[in-house]
Amino acid sequence: MSAKSYLDDVLGEISHLAPAGYYVGLHIRFTSPLLTLQTYPSDWIKHYTENGYALRDPIVAWGFGNEGISRWSDITLPDTFGILAEAASYGLRYGVVVPVGELKSRTIGAAARSDREFTDVEIELISHHIRRLHDLTEPPERLTDPQIAALRFIAEGERYAAAAAKLEISESALKARLTAAREKLSARTTAEAIQRAKDYGLL
Repeated sequence: MSAKSYLDDVLGEISHLAPAGYYVGLHIRFTSPLLTLQTYPSDWIKHYTENGYALRDPIVAWGFGNEGISRWSDITLPDTFGILAEAASYGLRYGVVVPVGELKSRTIGAAARSDREFTDVEIELISHHIRRLHDLTEPPERLTDPQIAALRFIAEGERYAAAAAKLEISESALKARLTAAREKLSARTTAEAIQRAKDYGLL
């Protein structure tokens, strides 16, 4: 199974467990995740972003300050801006937060329901899946020189045929290099692979 297929399977499992949506910020560095995956309601995402709640959110603060797992209802940090109450009005009434990894590259995942608290079994499953996402998306230390060259030409706007000609390889060999780079970067498209390679300092 490819990394992309496995990623899709894990996200499908989290979606099943979190009917009101989920958020996963993967490998957060300098307050910004290298990759964000979420299915929260779009109107909540818009409201949350417009109000700059990320730096005020007690769930995020708990995720940076703790290890383990917590139901939202068990978090005792002050919610000065009433973010959890607002989230409830958008259907995110019950939730769980799972921080994973060292602070220099922390993943914070959260999952929500509108009807009831998560059971202990569900929380363990969600934690397992978020840990797998963290491991699966660990930035590679490097790409091969041929992969970097292939990505660089496409990033510069070259078409496949022209890029292959400049590299003095066949177009199918170029596509194989791009596919390998996408797999290593857990990217769905070449454009996504290029962006991740830049984010990771590999390109």
